[in-house]
Amino acid sequence: MLTRAAPADPPLGHARYVTDVVEAARLAKEAAGERNVLLHGAEAARACLRAGVLDEMALQIVPVLLGQGRRLFDDLLPEHVELELLHALDAPGSVALRYRVLRAEAT
Repeated sequence: MLTRAAPADPPLGHARYVTDVVEAARLAKEAAGERNVLLHGAEAARACLRAGVLDEMALQIVPVLLGQGRRLFDDLLPEHVELELLHALDAPGSVALRYRVLRAEAT
């Protein structure tokens, strides 16, 4: 699990806490083999984008405006990220989009 601060005691079972984004991505890809690695949460997604280890991004857009919470693209570094649309699905009440991350460039 990617975390800002790993607990002092090792977790039960197979969980492993990792504080380095690049190392977490490497370990997850290694464990997944040919399968996909899924990532959830705006903070983790931003960290992976900044580190250059995010290959694709799936966004589900629902027409509800919230006044609080973490924003996916706030304070995004590098500031320029190019995406290629791979799939778009317009469903009742939402839109699902999947993008390939082409490159990220600091401006």
